[in-house]
Amino acid sequence: MTSSRYLASLIPLFTTLFVSVTTYSQYEEQCSVSLQCESSWIGLGEAERAAVFEFAEDYKSFIHLARTELSFVTEAVAFAEANGFERLTATTRLTAGTRIYEVNRDRTISLLVIGEESMRNGFHVIGSHIDSPRLDLKARPLYEDSEFALFQTNYHGGLKYHQWTNLPLALMGRIDRKDGSTVAVSVGLGADDPVFMIPELSPHVDRGRNSQTLGDFIGPEDLDPVVAHIPGQDGDVVEQVLAYLDQQYAVTQADLVSAELALVPAGPPRDMGFNRGLITAYGQDDRLASYAAMRAVATVDNPQKTTMAFLVDNEEVGNRNNTGARSDHFADLLSRLLYAELGSDYREPLFRNALRNTRFISIDVNPGVNPMNPGAWELGNAPKLGYGVNLKLYGQGNNANSEFVAWTRALLDGNDIPWQTSTYKVGSAGGGTIGGEFSSQNIEVIDFGVPLLSIHTPFAVSSKVDVYNLYRAAQAFFAFQE
Repeated sequence: MTSSRYLASLIPLFTTLFVSVTTYSQYEEQCSVSLQCESSWIGLGEAERAAVFEFAEDYKSFIHLARTELSFVTEAVAFAEANGFERLTATTRLTAGTRIYEVNRDRTISLLVIGEESMRNGFHVIGSHIDSPRLDLKARPLYEDSEFALFQTNYHGGLKYHQWTNLPLALMGRIDRKDGSTVAVSVGLGADDPVFMIPELSPHVDRGRNSQTLGDFIGPEDLDPVVAHIPGQDGDVVEQVLAYLDQQYAVTQADLVSAELALVPAGPPRDMGFNRGLITAYGQDDRLASYAAMRAVATVDNPQKTTMAFLVDNEEVGNRNNTGARSDHFADLLSRLLYAELGSDYREPLFRNALRNTRFISIDVNPGVNPMNPGAWELGNAPKLGYGVNLKLYGQGNNANSEFVAWTRALLDGNDIPWQTSTYKVGSAGGGTIGGEFSSQNIEVIDFGVPLLSIHTPFAVSSKVDVYNLYRAAQAFFAFQE
């Protein structure tokens, strides 16, 4: 290689280094006026550090089983009942301190503690979502190719297709029969369970594809896992799978049409790094926030305002359906609670005024500064792992109003909770939350988050101290007294 060609080949490297140095210099300049300029790990006492690690162990144990919205609700109901919450019924007496929960179609759960004030004065609500990117089975999923039985899939939420290959997958969900009975399915989480996998080509036979882009390399119709291999006496491997389903679950191929079955990573949550300060796990978007909110509301005894953790489905696909944030379920629940309090004095304007007086924190994780490519962020407004919760200030009409941002700052600072801000690089990044669905109901809403690495991949990474500080922030919000 000539010297001129060699120097030319170094230009991309020097450009990358220049961008990284420049953006970090901008960050340091911004940090000089920031309230959170060092990691939250610094200065933690022994008792605080122990609390962080203990909370992380409980969190990992919970999300190991709660991998879909259905399984999250199942685990959340068990948690609620173990912590003194009772299912809301038509005869529930709503006195101060009453702890109740309600489930919407097995895919959304709300946990509430009734406050001392009238519900006409509004609620304190933390909302988050419990669905995560995954692969769903199609209505008629089973087919054979090259003497393997495979499942046809569709994707739920934004994901990079190639990241779901060569990865042990578990099958979770339910099958509903025509007679009204339901069969729960969970295969792949147990140490002795079989798993499923989408086998990618080995490097020995795919050299002709090396010039393709990732988008062309693996497409959405390529995400079909192998589910069986041994053929029957007639050589039909699909018939063997159907026979297994009949024997194990007493379901037919037609029953799969009325099933909700998802493929999720089978690996358990694990500590990451020598000092175990990080967690790598599937589904931290956004069962991390949902777990923190659920744990926080369980610590509330006699709040001033009625407090609520509202944990909802289908955010990853646009808040759709009657279990998503666009559903009227939230408003219906609050109106029923207000009617239970007021009886014949209930009026629609009183309910609308309660919504206006409600404070709502919409919590959703977001990408944090990644050492693989820090230049993806404008670092002066970038959230960093270990630096606390972040206030999402997107601009372009998507922010909470400045007075509610100021109120939130006072809440966090008054409780010594580290925080930072988050704004995506203008025009080159973005994301959504459930917050907009509630601000449209004239509710005061602010978007919170904590930063993750590898968000929307099979295994995202969180900092244990951020998870714990999010829990503390939720506690402070629920316990707030005017």
